[in-house]
Amino acid sequence: MKVALFATCIVDAMYPKVALATVRILERLGHEVVFPPGQGCCSQMHVNSGYIEDALPVVRNHVEAFTSADYDVAVAPSGSCVASLGHQQPMVARKCGDTALAERAEEVAAKTYELSELLVDVLGITNAAEQLGSYFPHRITYHPSCHGLRLLGLGDRPTTLLSSVEGLDLVDLPDAHECCGFGGTFSFKNPDVSGAMVEAKLKNIESTGTNLCAGGDASCQLHISGAARRRGSEVRTIHIAEILASTRANPLELDQIAELSIPQGHATVAPADSASVAPSGGPR
Repeated sequence: MKVALFATCIVDAMYPKVALATVRILERLGHEVVFPPGQGCCSQMHVNSGYIEDALPVVRNHVEAFTSADYDVAVAPSGSCVASLGHQQPMVARKCGDTALAERAEEVAAKTYELSELLVDVLGITNAAEQLGSYFPHRITYHPSCHGLRLLGLGDRPTTLLSSVEGLDLVDLPDAHECCGFGGTFSFKNPDVSGAMVEAKLKNIESTGTNLCAGGDASCQLHISGAARRRGSEVRTIHIAEILASTRANPLELDQIAELSIPQGHATVAPADSASVAPSGGPR
């Protein structure tokens, strides 16, 4: 299968190795990953701030980038951006009177999946240890971001994958369904409320007995980890893609989680025809 990667703004600008981990996972399964050139923002920031007309060229850019590419399905390591494609882009186009663009946006959105959604629903991955070789011998908890939880209805897909990682001990997060307070521009416009919300999230993470919190949205991780650093908390965040990409042969190093990075000596993505097997014969 040919999979198009929608990197998303925050991943591309601040956590590019989350995108690399996503590529590693898919190539390990034998799929070809392509990167449609010209892709940019999904327009979520514009829409959430009420700038519908300003969002139109951003929507058009995304639609043109992905309709011009040759692929079977697209994937993004971000539930909020995937939700934006289906719930906002067609709406923006219609409000601006471009019905044709709205229909094309719906077609692109219908072929675009959040990472755990793609792995479970499309690729049939239910046991990360057996099917991906995932290995992460640490105790963690999991924060389900709002868009994935409410708009995409991801349910237990992410936790099913995490629970099946070799060595991983997944602890339930109290009030996991509560927002972390990021909300895109909400955190800028309402900093006091946002700060109180993330403080409550931090306390819940700390109550689990682990300071390592996984998630599927880099934006929420950025918000949580930033708040943790400001008050000297030991809480660290990590993207689910990096946990799934971690193997015995190429383990994720905890001392590099601040950058959400795969060990520097292993950062090169192997060609698709050789990515499924490491030199030792095990998964990469």
